[in-house]
Amino acid sequence: MPGDVVDLIMQDHREVERLFDELRDNPDKRPNLLPVLTTLLTAHSRAEEAEVYPVAASEAGEKEEVSHSQQEHIEADQLLAKLAATDPASADFEKILQNLVDAVSHHVEEEETKVLPGIRSNLSDERRTELGEAFAASRKQHLGEQPGDITRDQLAKQAANADISGTSDLPKDKLQQKLRDEAEG
Repeated sequence: MPGDVVDLIMQDHREVERLFDELRDNPDKRPNLLPVLTTLLTAHSRAEEAEVYPVAASEAGEKEEVSHSQQEHIEADQLLAKLAATDPASADFEKILQNLVDAVSHHVEEEETKVLPGIRSNLSDERRTELGEAFAASRKQHLGEQPGDITRDQLAKQAANADISGTSDLPKDKLQQKLRDEAEG
């Protein structure tokens, strides 16, 4: 039984924080934990982008916050892909992991203090439960995906969430580059 979308998102946030701690504290477990982290973060992000962010922007009045959060997702995807491509035993791994932890921790803090309270206060209990079901189903569908597995449709959804215009005719590679450029500011 899925439940309130806000609670589900926050549960994922706590699990990601736990995985970060494990990755930092147990270098010998990194080869096994890294795919768990990349899978969870990717599925979580895609589900938020597909189901939660459009509703938060249109129904909960969080358009500006959603745009900012979407840009942070794009940054996290880049860092996650970089981490996944790095040898867990290398010194670079520590640095990239810390950059990812910092970026995701910042995102989680902002989301939990700005976007999620808006969803909780502006959407009914029933609507949050409907959204929780949609989020859980989408998350399940995306489990197993990695940051680089993103489709053109998913990139278009990111552009819409981030309120980036002029992307409808762009091919996948150009759209992805435009999103990266916008996220970097």
